[in-house]
Amino acid sequence: MGSTSFRSPPNHQAEGVPYFTPANNAGAAVNPQDPSTPTLFRPLQIRDVTLKNRVIVAPMCMYSTESDPTSPAVGALTDFHIAHLGHFATKGAGLVFIEATSVQPNGRISPNDSGLWQDGTDSEQFKGLRRVVNFAHSQGAKIGIQLAHAGRKASTVAPWLASQAKQRGIKADESVGGWPSDVVGPSGGEEQIWAPGDQFWPPRELETAEVEEIVRAFARSAALAAQAGVDVIEIHGAHGYLLHQFLSPVTNRRTDKYGGSFENRTRFLCEVAAAIRAVVPSGMPLFLRISATDWLDNQTVAAETGSWDVPSSIQLAKLLPDLGIDFLDVSSGGNHKSQRIEPHTNYQIDLAGQIRQEIRAANHTTLVGAVGFITEAHSARDIVQGAEEEARATEAILSGSKPQADAVLMARQFLREPEWVLMAAKKLDVKVSLPWQFTRGLL
Repeated sequence: MGSTSFRSPPNHQAEGVPYFTPANNAGAAVNPQDPSTPTLFRPLQIRDVTLKNRVIVAPMCMYSTESDPTSPAVGALTDFHIAHLGHFATKGAGLVFIEATSVQPNGRISPNDSGLWQDGTDSEQFKGLRRVVNFAHSQGAKIGIQLAHAGRKASTVAPWLASQAKQRGIKADESVGGWPSDVVGPSGGEEQIWAPGDQFWPPRELETAEVEEIVRAFARSAALAAQAGVDVIEIHGAHGYLLHQFLSPVTNRRTDKYGGSFENRTRFLCEVAAAIRAVVPSGMPLFLRISATDWLDNQTVAAETGSWDVPSSIQLAKLLPDLGIDFLDVSSGGNHKSQRIEPHTNYQIDLAGQIRQEIRAANHTTLVGAVGFITEAHSARDIVQGAEEEARATEAILSGSKPQADAVLMARQFLREPEWVLMAAKKLDVKVSLPWQFTRGLL
């Protein structure tokens, strides 16, 4: 490399950044069409966006933005986020998701969460997002953003503070930028507090007009994200946050058009998806993260009303093509204190596989992502192997091995091992491109 001229590929200036970095594209298989290349390192096209591999960095809240509600930089991504997310982009992830980003000020989990509710491209929130997007693109990664509203789980402090106090949560009051009087949910009152004790605020019930305004807020944030150059948008409908709260009859006791029947409880999500799809480019992929189940089967709290469960998720999954949703990101739990989960290595992967099988049986092509306890290269390979084409998948099924997902999402493993993609390629004997600046250490 030392004898390479300045006009050669390693010294080609990346676009979109005001400083020199070669245009990297780490983590892309050198020969993706080679039959020996595992599906994990084959490209995945979703509408007009092509991921160079099927490894996705899942959204991870960092609780590291400005919390002062009077500051123009409140909720804006910072240099920390460029360093944090940019490291995954540099080290080869096909798609990197920005953390759950609230569409309204009171939708943040904590006062230090990111947001995208400020109008205009001159806002600090927009400019912070644009800088993260531009850096990720300069390194050859696609960048996504998860749009969210925390609902009744909002206005808490950073989780490490709660952990030090040996609590599930600590309420954030006005002295630290919280909003105790504006924590909201589909239903309200003390009985709707997320966790026992004095750790979370009781929500107030949203008015119908307020729900409709949140739908518009999701659309405004999505339009801004598209303007900032984001490649993928994900709707956060999981983990007991607002959209999940509406889906589940345990937390949704409403009597208006957003409560009661399955159709009514899914109406909010359907409206959010339609509103986003209407304002983003037709070629932009739209993802949805759900909790496949509340994990409340046979629990007393669900005996009267029922809960959100796997059959509910399958029913919802079959609606997604008409909503313009291309990819279903399957997680679970987080909606009720009485949940009973017995985690094991494949517990959420099995859920993703079951839902994907039902989607294919209905002749739908919605893509499915698996997440949870994915740490090893060989297990990630096996989850998606054969998913790149249905004919090959059929052969795999006949041979006793069927794909459980079309891509894998990982979060904590990337905190432990930011170079996971490059190390996985080495373990699977796949030759991939490297970031030019690191070649002397990674060869």
